[in-house]
Amino acid sequence: MRFAKFLFVFILAAAVAIARAQSDSADAPHAHLQLVKGYQAFEQSGKGPERHPLGLYFKIESGWHIYWKNAGDAGEPPKIKWTLPEGVTAEGMQFPAPKKLSMGPLMDYGYEDEVIFPIAMDGDAPKATAGVAFPIKAHVTWIICSSTCIPGKADLQTDFVWVKPANQSLEATRLQNLLTAAFAGLPKNLPANSNPLFAATKSGFLLQVETGRRESSATFFPADPGIISNPAPQKLTPTPNGFQLELARDPYLQGNPEKLSGLVELPGNRNFELIALPGKITPVSSFQWLDLLRIGGLAFLGGILLNLMPCVFPVLFLKGLALVNSGHQERRHMRAHGAVYALGILVSFWALVAVLLILRATGSTLGWGFQFQSPTFLALMAGLLFFLGLSLAGQFEIGLSLTSVGGALAQRQGITGSFFTGVLAVVVATPCAAPFMGAAVGYALAQSAPITIAIFTALALGLAAPYVALTLQPAWTRLLPKPGVWMEILKQATALPIFGTVVWLVWVIASAYGPGLLVALLTSFVLLAVAGWFLGRWPAKRWATILALLILASVAALAVLAPRLLDQASPSATTRNSGAEWRPWSAEAVAQARAEGRPVFVDFTAKWCLSCQVNERVALDQPEVQAAFKNSNVLLLKADWTQHDEAIASALNELGRSGVPVYALYKPGQPEPDLLPEALTPGIVLDALKGLAAK
Repeated sequence: MRFAKFLFVFILAAAVAIARAQSDSADAPHAHLQLVKGYQAFEQSGKGPERHPLGLYFKIESGWHIYWKNAGDAGEPPKIKWTLPEGVTAEGMQFPAPKKLSMGPLMDYGYEDEVIFPIAMDGDAPKATAGVAFPIKAHVTWIICSSTCIPGKADLQTDFVWVKPANQSLEATRLQNLLTAAFAGLPKNLPANSNPLFAATKSGFLLQVETGRRESSATFFPADPGIISNPAPQKLTPTPNGFQLELARDPYLQGNPEKLSGLVELPGNRNFELIALPGKITPVSSFQWLDLLRIGGLAFLGGILLNLMPCVFPVLFLKGLALVNSGHQERRHMRAHGAVYALGILVSFWALVAVLLILRATGSTLGWGFQFQSPTFLALMAGLLFFLGLSLAGQFEIGLSLTSVGGALAQRQGITGSFFTGVLAVVVATPCAAPFMGAAVGYALAQSAPITIAIFTALALGLAAPYVALTLQPAWTRLLPKPGVWMEILKQATALPIFGTVVWLVWVIASAYGPGLLVALLTSFVLLAVAGWFLGRWPAKRWATILALLILASVAALAVLAPRLLDQASPSATTRNSGAEWRPWSAEAVAQARAEGRPVFVDFTAKWCLSCQVNERVALDQPEVQAAFKNSNVLLLKADWTQHDEAIASALNELGRSGVPVYALYKPGQPEPDLLPEALTPGIVLDALKGLAAK
């Protein structure tokens, strides 16, 4: 009896072990992997064996990564050892374009989150007796790393039967779509006339490639280790028909290589395998005065138009009201206010650029309006404007010094108010993108620090220009009405657009971060109203001022702590009120649709972007535009940048943009997307869709 029980347990354990060994998936430390079969053979001609799509899928735990075929300074790529039926062969495992993974002073090349490695299986299914399975067995080894590295191995198995199941899970369908997109997105060979060359320099190599157009960015991943310094920055110089890339030499390299082979990543998710041979290259200057003047002019014009955006216009209106009240002042006083207002804008822009340059140096990808992706900043901004609105509405008077409205203020207070009004103008301007700004800001952030600062300075001067021009031209001030009682009424009416901006910020926080943070924000408004009541009821009492300051400090603390303590989960939404189906954006979704020959329209947007919201309601959600999208079988993808997303930031950078809104239309057979203007009308969208009628 004991022997029978032992035999039963042994057989059961063996069956479980065999079942596990025959599984097409496995769980390992910090990773899940799986064999994924596609069900669309590459060749159906009958002239030889078919090629069947297979993929090795890795789901990687957050904070860990695996490696590309050249791992960089450390690591090893995944490897597969096959056991296959007779007549079946496996082509080499293909590697999608990797990411740069900074590891202190080292640089690795690899993958995070999830990746699928495409593999083509060649052969016909063996003619088998019914019920006999012909297995494909894969012994997979890899290394997965974070602060430490762990080797892994797994045995996977699937059958050589490419028949799609009648009913399969949504996850299985997602993985098959991911495999299709991976095959479509594999690096291509460069065109025959690209003529890739490299030449040795004092510090490394100069790589030159002709792609037929001017490239705004390029990243080279070497196929062979020990040739270039992986952590060193790669300096790009665009050329009329391509680019030149400066690569630093590996410090241990002796002599020069016979060739430079690897992968080059270009804007628009274009990845190419290249083999560059030695040749003579004439370096081109990366600095072009004409480009700087052209882009600087666009930035200046964009800054002027930014004054008309709904983000900035209320602040400019307050300055105009202050100018009416000070129309009797001497010309030099008015000019001083204009100069200090411009200085406040310039200093704010320079501080913003300094932050962007520092973050860019650390490898972060940020853009215009990045601070509005912080719930703490949104809460502080909403509180500041709410408090300012209470002051303008007449609850208390301390806010007048911030906006230079009070004509009886001392000279120093008025000058200080002009400076901080300029600061406020920049702060509220960042969620808006005026026409001409997108190209200018995108160009600026892709250049060296001096050029970046110059372009942003032109943008700042454009923002300051209308008010400064008014203070410099006394004849225009004579047209303004004389101060009177009407100004107090107008001042209180000015609180309305300020409160309107507050309502918009409340909507952004509620839709992006959920009800928890909304309750905290509304609580802070109540506290601010109490502080304003103390200041208005006892304006000359020190104890009232101290109590109000304590309340303001508690509001600031609430804005900082609430996002950390409360759930910030963003409500998921893939549709808009128009009823049109907008799917979440991903690079894989774009690649898969383009591989199927389907046009794609990507709306790079954010809830805090007022220009984006206006364009959606004025143009994208209009019935005639929605009908045109449907008739043209356009896939609508929404890239929501309300909260920071590195993939969206990288995609914007590849398009030569650094902020939203951006509208990209990918047409079949066209390598690069058409970029629509930042300000949309139905006519602009309909014109872009011409010729895309569904076939």
